[in-house]
Amino acid sequence: MSSKTLNRRKKVHKRIRKTLSGTASRPRLSVFRSNKGIYAQIVDDAAATTLAAASHKEIEGLTKTEQAKAVGQLIASKALKAGITTVIFDRSGYLYHGRVKALAEGARGERKEDGTNELLQF
Repeated sequence: MSSKTLNRRKKVHKRIRKTLSGTASRPRLSVFRSNKGIYAQIVDDAAATTLAAASHKEIEGLTKTEQAKAVGQLIASKALKAGITTVIFDRSGYLYHGRVKALAEGARGERKEDGTNELLQF
């Protein structure tokens, strides 16, 4: 990634993080995208702890977009095991497009008839 692109993303990320903060009742789902893979973690900013984490390293043999969706499903299942049902989505300055969008859709799961999501709410 070029210096110009990275600086732009960091500036956008700072602006986003001014208003976003994870709490114990509604932690933050943070996304990091690299050229090789994608990482996600659920963070409680008030206690400064990571509650759950998942990465592309746990999933093999898929395209990058398919890996992102699988990582989303994996982080959602880990969150549900930890008792977390709602999160705040932090896209970390990336555009909500491609792999970031696939991760978010994977974490939400399928939409139920009553309008709620199968996995995480955000």
